[in-house]
Amino acid sequence: MKFETKTIHAGVHADPSTGAIMTPIYQTSTYAQSAPGVHKGYEYSRTHNPTRTVLQDNLAALENAAWGLVFASGMAATDSVAKLLKPNDEVIASNDLYGGTYRIFTKMYQDFGIKFHFVDMSNPDNVASTINQNTKLIWAETPTNPLLRIVDLKTIAAIAKTHNIMLAVDNTFASPYLQNPLNLGADLVVHSATKYIGGHSDVVMGAICGNSAELFEKLSFIQNSCGGVSGPMDCFLAIRGIKTMHVRMDRHCSNAATIATFLTNHPKVDKVYYPGLVSHPGHEIAKQQMKGFGGMLSFELKDDSIQAAQQFLSSLKIFTLAESLGGVESLAGHPATMTHASIPKEEREKAGLRDSLIRLSIGIENVEDLKDDLTQALG
Repeated sequence: MKFETKTIHAGVHADPSTGAIMTPIYQTSTYAQSAPGVHKGYEYSRTHNPTRTVLQDNLAALENAAWGLVFASGMAATDSVAKLLKPNDEVIASNDLYGGTYRIFTKMYQDFGIKFHFVDMSNPDNVASTINQNTKLIWAETPTNPLLRIVDLKTIAAIAKTHNIMLAVDNTFASPYLQNPLNLGADLVVHSATKYIGGHSDVVMGAICGNSAELFEKLSFIQNSCGGVSGPMDCFLAIRGIKTMHVRMDRHCSNAATIATFLTNHPKVDKVYYPGLVSHPGHEIAKQQMKGFGGMLSFELKDDSIQAAQQFLSSLKIFTLAESLGGVESLAGHPATMTHASIPKEEREKAGLRDSLIRLSIGIENVEDLKDDLTQALG
């Protein structure tokens, strides 16, 4: 099946007991057994739940994976990947990445004896030169959050395989519709399904997909043992959201491209970060590994004071000042004080994240209304 058909049909079947087209919400914690250990594949809902099974199978199909696992949040998914590591292991991660990922790496797992190296992955040589005998994981985001840098996944995957290192890719900004890291050589693809997968700002969820049977065994054990699972209602909402992902993403992409061009030509805007712009240093690689350039962009004002950024954000009327991204509504944020506040200012600036940076999640509203809102706020 093509992607658009898979969103609606892959892993999804009419309910055998009633014929219901929509996957039922199996709001149950446990299941009857006909004899000890004799059951219909379900014993306890932390371990398995029929609604969750459908979502996991659906996501696996979208990422061209052998399996999928869903978790209570994107951070629970990230945490599960980190639990594959042991003391003295080392990790190479993007230096421009989601603040929550930086926080869990440096404030949690660093204390457990795991060492992290944060490098600019837009240059693969930075990854190759950082590898040593203790390197066990490469963690990449592309496009990155919030500077929209592009990582050449084929090249990074080749480097990882040469050294027998696991490559995990946070694919949240792209969504499975625009990019499939497993096809490019990654071992694991991770999502904050809260974002484009759910798509309606009404569910918090994470996901991991992969092809390795060994990794599936380890991660499903972690999922069950540590219990960071998503409930059946959230799984139902994600299944519902996925059915329109391709339609939503097309509009997110077209609106974002229009807004990026508009901001590039605005006299009060200094720099726009969007991989769809020909001027973007990662534009050609993005064209090769992505179906579209996504709905996220960031920009800086010519007045680079934090006060100017705050005044702009407070003046918006259609864009909502809020954390998160990927919903049908347009959101605006200030990474330095919101999504990336957990990263020390010195580290943020070293990676190129200035206090004046503004991040936009472009929704699916009429693009002229979005331009009008930006015009009045910039004024």
